[in-house]
Amino acid sequence: MRRFDYSFLDNGLLPANLVNLTASIASLKTMAGIRKEAHIRVFTELEAIAKVQSVKSSNAIEGIVTSDERIVAIVNQNSAPLNHNEAEIAGYRDALNEIHLGYEHISFRQRDILRLHEMLLPIAGYEYSGRYKKDDNVILEVDAAGNRRVRFFPMPAAETEAAMEQLELAYLDACGNANINQLLLIPCVILDFLCIHPFQDGNGRMSRLLSLLLLYKNGYDVGKYVSFEEQINNYKDFYYEALRKSSVGWHTNENSYFPFIENFLSTLYMCYKELDKRFAVANGKRISKKTRIEATILNSLTPLSKAQICNILPDVSPTTVEAVLGAMVKDGMIKRIGSGRASRYLKA
Repeated sequence: MRRFDYSFLDNGLLPANLVNLTASIASLKTMAGIRKEAHIRVFTELEAIAKVQSVKSSNAIEGIVTSDERIVAIVNQNSAPLNHNEAEIAGYRDALNEIHLGYEHISFRQRDILRLHEMLLPIAGYEYSGRYKKDDNVILEVDAAGNRRVRFFPMPAAETEAAMEQLELAYLDACGNANINQLLLIPCVILDFLCIHPFQDGNGRMSRLLSLLLLYKNGYDVGKYVSFEEQINNYKDFYYEALRKSSVGWHTNENSYFPFIENFLSTLYMCYKELDKRFAVANGKRISKKTRIEATILNSLTPLSKAQICNILPDVSPTTVEAVLGAMVKDGMIKRIGSGRASRYLKA
């Protein structure tokens, strides 16, 4: 049986691009938090827009569509669903609202996952909403000529409940490891969920809902204000390719999570960059370069060099980076490892 084990995230042998990406996201997250405090009204308006885009995009990925006017009416609960597609869209709206409003009280536990699935599908009248699959399923792909082929054989139905239990326990175990960065853990868990494919229908939408849930619980709430699902839909070819690469060898525990982690983090990074773009200047007050440099180094998983920080913050001069690093070392916020060109900096 498939073994769920995320201890590899604690061995320090992470690709440099992922380390840099998490540091960049942490820096942008800090800026977003500062702007949010100063611009509550603007963020409230953005949340309303993003919710419509999320409901539309997550369903569109699965081929569930209706007009933009109907999407807005359904999301704002100004109209009841008129057909099967709209019933599915309303189900996603309800599950998304549940996460937006109560993510602190929802856990990555089977009971909560099943309850979210029940919210996702009951309006559409599915008898298997809130229940694991009873029959084996397959993941198909269609080529340009319209030919179908099996891309992946998920976990058999008979083993699904046991696999979900092991996934839940592995996640809880990894959460208790202070050396594992949750931002790297989340996409690993989502990949495993997708490979188990525990439901007869709604697995893709559930994976996106669970992604938001785990991100929100760990303080990464940008998906409330810039649709995470829309970014996936905009670049879904890259998403599916990363999913394909990371699922190769999954059943025999030989797969690599890194392609899917990189795609997941890149999607999150694009959300923060979009938010950053809209708030680069807020009320004439720019977030200081000093604050951004401090956030970058303090949130890094591994020691960073001055050159790496400059790559993460290309609009900040090396002189400014060097000055801020010197002040942080003097204040005891960070420590220097090595000397000269080999110098690296890490949170004290």
